[in-house]
Amino acid sequence: MVDLEKAPPGRSPEGEPVPRADGEGCLVVAVRLPVRIVALVLVLPVRMAWDALVVAGRFLRDTVLRPVGRALAWLGRALFVWPLVGLWRYVVVPVAKGVGWLGNVLLVVPAVWVYRWVLTPVGRALAWCCAGVGAVLTALGRGLYAGLAWLARYLVVVPAGWLYAGLAWLARYLVVLPAGWLYAWVLTPIGHLLAWCGRGLARCGRGVLWCLGKVVTGIGAVLYWTLRILLVLPALAVWRWVLAPVGRALAVVGRELLDALGHAWRIAGHLSRAVGRALAALFRWTVAEPARWVYRSVLTPVGHAVRDTVLRPLAEAARAAGRAGRQALRSARLSVRQARADLRRTLFGEPERTRSVDRREPSGAKARTLGSSTTALTKD
Repeated sequence: MVDLEKAPPGRSPEGEPVPRADGEGCLVVAVRLPVRIVALVLVLPVRMAWDALVVAGRFLRDTVLRPVGRALAWLGRALFVWPLVGLWRYVVVPVAKGVGWLGNVLLVVPAVWVYRWVLTPVGRALAWCCAGVGAVLTALGRGLYAGLAWLARYLVVVPAGWLYAGLAWLARYLVVLPAGWLYAWVLTPIGHLLAWCGRGLARCGRGVLWCLGKVVTGIGAVLYWTLRILLVLPALAVWRWVLAPVGRALAVVGRELLDALGHAWRIAGHLSRAVGRALAALFRWTVAEPARWVYRSVLTPVGHAVRDTVLRPLAEAARAAGRAGRQALRSARLSVRQARADLRRTLFGEPERTRSVDRREPSGAKARTLGSSTTALTKD
């Protein structure tokens, strides 16, 4: 029958407890809590100091380093970036454009004109001349080649063919046939004899090597068992019964220490956060709230009263005094100007007034007609 209910954690489907894979015993469980308490006691001051340094660093960053960095960035832009941008925009770019235009006018346009109207016609004329000379030279070369080919054929190739046939007949009967006879009746029997001797020596060498291999194999087996009994088996026993248990114990101790330090660091973080919040609340209720109440309930009404009773009347009096001073200065300037005009009139007399000329169009009664004249010579 199939069991449809899941087994509880830590127990098998038959109800028996399942042993842990890491091999923790009662001693590890009993030692874990004191170790974690000691680690918490040691880590708590370090964590609180670390959190205090973090808060101080953030405050320093927000209040000092960030404004100083922004000021230095603005100063760097003002001292380096903006002058370089202005130099590039208003000096380098116009100068480059001027140099480019000047180079175009002084170099490119004359060079294009020279290429188009001087070099191109000259090049075409030279190409036409070279084509004619090349045709003449080609014809001469073809004739010279045909003559030299005919001379080479009847003066060199035909005699060379006859000489080659004679040398081939001499080589056949003086070199090839004697060499074939020497290979068939002298060299081949000597080679067979040397091959038979080499096969015999190879069989002897293989026998000697087989004997040496057996000797070396026996010596190697003796050395293997000697080293195994004297070194390998004791080293294996030391590793299995000494080093492995000690390493497991040290691994358990190290794991427990790391777990204890991790738990202590997290618990110290929670405690440090609680202490920080308590200090923040204490600072708020002992300093911030009284200061805000004093500012809102005492300093603000006093400031408003001082503003309404002292500062505003003083400001009105200062504005009235300013207006009176400006009027006095205006009157003094007018008086000085009038006195200067009177003195000039007394010393140099009344200035002559120029007669104004009426430059307007004539009215309708005196308009120009055919029967009257308006010139100076024909007036009545």
